[in-house]
Amino acid sequence: MEGAQENYAQQEYRYELENRMKNLLWTVSGDYELDVQLDLDSFQRSKYISLYDAVKQGAFARYFSKDDLGLYLVKKLYLGADEHTLTTLAQMCVDQAVVKKVTEERKGVISLRRKAFEDILERDFDHLAKEGHLIGKMKIAMLQEGIDGKYMAQKRVQEQMEELFGVKDMTDTLEVIRQIDRFYNRLADPDFEAEHGGLEQVLSVSAEDLKKFNWQDFLDETAAEASLEQMMRQMNSNLPDTEETEEEKRTRLGKILISEEAAQKMYAYTEQHFGRSYMSELEQERLNRRLCRGVHADCKLFFTDGIIRNYVRENNTYVLARRTWEMNRRFYRQNARVSRHNISALGDILKRSLQTRSEVDQIEAFHGTVLPQKLWKAGRTEDPRLFIRQFKRHNSEYVVDVLVDASGSQKSRVHMIALQGYILSAALSRAGIPHRVLSFCSFWDYTILRRFREYDEDKEADWRLMEFTASSNNRDGLALRAAADGLMARPEENKALIVLSDGRPNDLVVNRPHVKNPAVYTGEYAVKDTASEVRRLRSQGIAVLGVFAGEEQDLMAERRIFGKDFAYIRDISTFAHVVGRYLKKQIDEMD
Repeated sequence: MEGAQENYAQQEYRYELENRMKNLLWTVSGDYELDVQLDLDSFQRSKYISLYDAVKQGAFARYFSKDDLGLYLVKKLYLGADEHTLTTLAQMCVDQAVVKKVTEERKGVISLRRKAFEDILERDFDHLAKEGHLIGKMKIAMLQEGIDGKYMAQKRVQEQMEELFGVKDMTDTLEVIRQIDRFYNRLADPDFEAEHGGLEQVLSVSAEDLKKFNWQDFLDETAAEASLEQMMRQMNSNLPDTEETEEEKRTRLGKILISEEAAQKMYAYTEQHFGRSYMSELEQERLNRRLCRGVHADCKLFFTDGIIRNYVRENNTYVLARRTWEMNRRFYRQNARVSRHNISALGDILKRSLQTRSEVDQIEAFHGTVLPQKLWKAGRTEDPRLFIRQFKRHNSEYVVDVLVDASGSQKSRVHMIALQGYILSAALSRAGIPHRVLSFCSFWDYTILRRFREYDEDKEADWRLMEFTASSNNRDGLALRAAADGLMARPEENKALIVLSDGRPNDLVVNRPHVKNPAVYTGEYAVKDTASEVRRLRSQGIAVLGVFAGEEQDLMAERRIFGKDFAYIRDISTFAHVVGRYLKKQIDEMD
């Protein structure tokens, strides 16, 4: 009954939200029959992006022809244009085309746009900055200008921005389309016009060629910043290519093409966004040769103490990391009582289990220390056990690695994951168990392993978990392999690896010019590889536990990866009980 009421309340909320956004769109457009698809889910992440999206769609529908723009984009894509780049340029031109017109009529849009741009800049700065080309720099400049009324950029970027700002005075849809086309052919693909023709040839693509492409759905979402990735996937799945299988489509979607120059600068980009490595290049190269094999043969490892502790420069990534650090600490303070209880409870569970393993057992035996009270049996009974022997039940030496998924899919749960990681690390310290804590994500070719504490550091090191942030992708199989490599080098006989993840391994493949590239690391392929790595580690004597920190729909993947040895934490108050029960079981069963 309670679940049904909650579901009803949620549906009511979405219905009310949809009405609010559509009323806004209809009011701005002046067309109460306008029907577009709105991104309701993104409202929870940023209401300003979602509301400004509705304003922008309505304004473009009022002053221009969204059907003409959408048809041009679909035809351009049909001829082989890059989806992400073309749509980014279209987004920028659509914004500039409507901003002057709509803000003259509705002054409140100025504030809404500024707040939306602040959220977009915070969300996308890493992605835009790492692209390293003019289009990303142009979008950063446009966002900064929308926020502060000014921007700082190189002369070449300024030249493009002056042209972009000229879109504000355009009144004809074809003018806007021509500008998008000029930007794309000049900045993204200088060979496009020579290979496929100019704008006239693009617009001459026939309806017959496009009949298998459901471009109306794309058109309804053209201006949606928040649902860009989903929109592009929808477009890809509808492109008319009867020879392409579903598997080929899935593979194509997870690849990015970079230039030779960008590939050479990849290590420098990685340092700028994750901090310098604490390993020498020679050490990292040795590890890469030894561990980056099989499906990970084209990957590399990057070990760091994080951008806060070893930054290259104080860029936006550094500023965001410090802000997240403060918010994590604030979240801990808000949950201090339940956190301290969990640390105490889990630490005591582990201590008791280790003490039990260290206790001395005594048994009657055929040899050992004589028992005077048993001497009367000599020659009188068939039981020759006149002695006592003492022995420890098990080797109590125990070491743990904690590995935390720090990919972008965890962004909405950053504070909770930081708190869970801290509770676990502090409890292990309380129990006197040597342990190391790492987080992992992937950035281009690199799987980033961020070290929070080493095995033999004192409990003050546990606080570094408050520096936890999430970004980019995740190659779980390689991260498991790299963490276990350090764990296997430890002298303790009993070893455990605890993995906090969302059960969604997902990584891009970097396409370099003239290089054969591996399969995309996502979906079934990635889950199978991660599960295989877990089984391999268990066969080497490492106890592997998955602590699920994701959405319920991903539980099945988590179960496939970790089998029966995974814990699902629904409420932070039960963290010690659920995790403690598993760890106690592992300690009790180890010989």
